[in-house]
Amino acid sequence: MKQRSNVRRLFDFVLRYYKLNFVVVFICIALSSVISLATSLFTRTLIDDHITPMLAAGADLDAGYSALSVALTKLGAVLLVGIVCGYLHNLLMIFVGQGTMRRLRESLFVHMESLPLSYFDSHSHGDVMSVYTNDVDTLRQVIGSSIPNLVKSVVTIVATLVSMLVMSLPLTAITLVMALGIYKVTTSLGKLSKKFFVQRQQNLGKVNGFIEEMVSGQKVVKAYCREEKTGQEFEVLNEALRASVFNANKIGNIIMPVNHNISNFGYVALSVAGALIALGGFSQWYFLGLNGSVLTLGTLVSFLTLQRNFTRPVQQISNEINSIVMASAGADRLFALLDESPEPDEGKVVLEKVGKAQWAWKSPDGTLRKLEGLVELDTVDFSYVEGKQVLDDITLTAYPGQKIAFVGGTGAGKTTITNLVNRFYEIQSGSILYDGFPVSEISKESLRRSLGTVLQETKLFSGTVLENIRYGRLDATDDECRAAARSVHADSFIRRLPHGYDTVLDADGGNLSQGERQLLSIARAAVADPPVLILDEATSSIDTRTEKLIQQGIESLMEGRTSFIIAHRLSTVQNCDYICVLDHGRIIERGKHHELIEQKGKYYELYTGNQIV
Repeated sequence: MKQRSNVRRLFDFVLRYYKLNFVVVFICIALSSVISLATSLFTRTLIDDHITPMLAAGADLDAGYSALSVALTKLGAVLLVGIVCGYLHNLLMIFVGQGTMRRLRESLFVHMESLPLSYFDSHSHGDVMSVYTNDVDTLRQVIGSSIPNLVKSVVTIVATLVSMLVMSLPLTAITLVMALGIYKVTTSLGKLSKKFFVQRQQNLGKVNGFIEEMVSGQKVVKAYCREEKTGQEFEVLNEALRASVFNANKIGNIIMPVNHNISNFGYVALSVAGALIALGGFSQWYFLGLNGSVLTLGTLVSFLTLQRNFTRPVQQISNEINSIVMASAGADRLFALLDESPEPDEGKVVLEKVGKAQWAWKSPDGTLRKLEGLVELDTVDFSYVEGKQVLDDITLTAYPGQKIAFVGGTGAGKTTITNLVNRFYEIQSGSILYDGFPVSEISKESLRRSLGTVLQETKLFSGTVLENIRYGRLDATDDECRAAARSVHADSFIRRLPHGYDTVLDADGGNLSQGERQLLSIARAAVADPPVLILDEATSSIDTRTEKLIQQGIESLMEGRTSFIIAHRLSTVQNCDYICVLDHGRIIERGKHHELIEQKGKYYELYTGNQIV
């Protein structure tokens, strides 16, 4: 039921945009099929109406040749129409196939952008990419080739069957028995191969995911001499893919030769039976067609040609079974992604600019409230996986302009708190208020626009240095981008690049050092000019000298803004207004640097390295 539903959804998607194209294609296919049938029927006319009379004693050969020339000319004109129809339908299907793929990829990408981060946490990037490439390509094949071939086959089968019934009922019965055998073989083997094609698409996604992970992590692989181990792991996945492809194709490739032999057997049976009837071996069966016509030599030859025309599309349908089954598996994965629930956003409060550098929250009733940067967390609990608590009873208030630091061991929950403020994840209980509004009531776009984030893992995009800085605010001018770079002391190294701000970056800034990439990400946050800053290990990848250079810039950037700072280097948080020490998802200490040092608790241990007994 699921397979049929997804295939139907695919067809509905295609017809939504290309219904007229399909109407024209179907007309062309129908004309091509009828013309092909007319060519086969012409064999009877050629033998019975032209060749046989011309071989008779005393035949007028000149008149016969003249009539034959006229008939062949008409046939040539009909065939020319068939060529035009065939070209037109193939051209339209290329347009429809490629257009559908573009729209599918666009729909996938737009929907993917609306998904919550939890989806990408639970799906490998390579597996998601496989949907865009392998799965979409299987659908292109079935739309551009399999669908028109199936339509043409059905039209040909129906038209040919009617013609055969008119010519000979017994011979048609033999043909139908043979076609039934082909159908049984096709459906039985098709069902058997379905599960292997599904496994093929799944295993292909796993292989792509593993490759993507290894390519991005090659430095770590080599640093730990894991080449042999990763090669073994890849071999396991690769062998699973090979086995599933082999099993799917092994069964699928049996269909064609089996059906071909059934067709050949039927052809021989028809030839023998038809010859006996035509030669009078069964005189009581002279009138065998629906129209009572005698089975002549021309009719027999034409019928045998029709039999090929009848079995060929039946075999073609069986040949398309592999493509259809594979497309069904691809459609399952594609629509599984499209059916993922988008990130919920019921927020109605939006951010609105009320001055040159002033912003305000606009409620649904139109009232405005100045954006100040007051963030309050009240008894917040959170877990990524049910039953495994990550944050427990987190309560704190960040007043406008305050610098709040989160410190603690790995996995203590520092980054999770900022993820909740951003609404990358939804809290299980408690509340988070932003300038008095529950964050759930604020539009996510407005919420995140008011927050400037520098992540621990830097991400740069293909393009120039200037374009990567402008990513923080797309309407920023070149001068504003350069000013942001100067404020975080990135300007000097940028000017030393081959083309300065116009230097094109390699994939993810591969032609820059880790510290330089981090500086650009900080400049990106600076140009965004947000009222609230989140610095998640913003200086973790920067050497001590560079850290000192940009610390002043960061301090200037944080001036007058509410700032959340996550840091392992405690030297970077000494001047913060408030420091929260987290341990296993709970705030165990809070206060200023000197207050926490005087307490000689966990913070003192982290700062001095001396364990208190």
